[in-house]
Order: sequence, then C-alpha cells, then structure tokens
Amino acid sequence: MFDIGFSELLVIGVVALIVIGPEKLPRLARTVGHLAGRLQRYVADVKADINREIELEELRKMRDSMQQAASSFETSVQSELSKTESELNKSVEAVVGDPPKAEARAEEPKKAEDKKPEATKTA
Repeated sequence: MFDIGFSELLVIGVVALIVIGPEKLPRLARTVGHLAGRLQRYVADVKADINREIELEELRKMRDSMQQAASSFETSVQSELSKTESELNKSVEAVVGDPPKAEARAEEPKKAEDKKPEATKTA
C-alpha cells in the first residue's frame, strides 16, 4: 500500500517523540492502533459486501439464462408434441376413415338398453 521503509518509520517515530512528548506518545500510539484496526475491519467488510453483491449478480445472470434455456426447451418440446399429435391424428383418420360422430356414440348406449330384458326397464 505505502512504500515506507524502516528508516522512514524511524524518522517518523523520532519526530513524533519530540513533538508529542514521551508521556502522551504511548496513549496516542494505542489510539492510532485502534483506529487502524477499525479501518481495516471496515475495509474488509466493504470488500466482503462488494464480493457478495458480485456473486449475487452472477447468480442472477445464471438463473436468468437457465430460465431462458428452460423456456425455449419447453416451447420446442411443446411444438414437437403438437406436431406428433397432429401426425398421429392424421394417420388414425387415414386408417379408420371418418371418425365416428358424437351422434353415433350417443345412439350406442340406447341400443344396449333396448337389448335388456323388459323387467329391468320397468324397475
């Protein structure tokens, strides 16, 4: 961070000893140490928050891309299913001919009732 060598630190210490005095220097050094520690913790917290936000943004992008891929896959599967369904219906119609109408289906149960014995009809 700073390019301060041992000789520069020694000069700073001697100047601080002369200007501040030997009685107040230990208390000042302790206070500066506490403030430096707080500053380091604050910087570490900010870095951690920034890293978390970056990771969260990356996860959001990944989630969006996965959702987009899933929706495109779903639409392609749906289109293939509808194509297959229409092809199957066409082939069934070709084999069977005209599909039975709803009226013909409704008449079949009536024919079955006609075949029942008379005793069950009146009961």
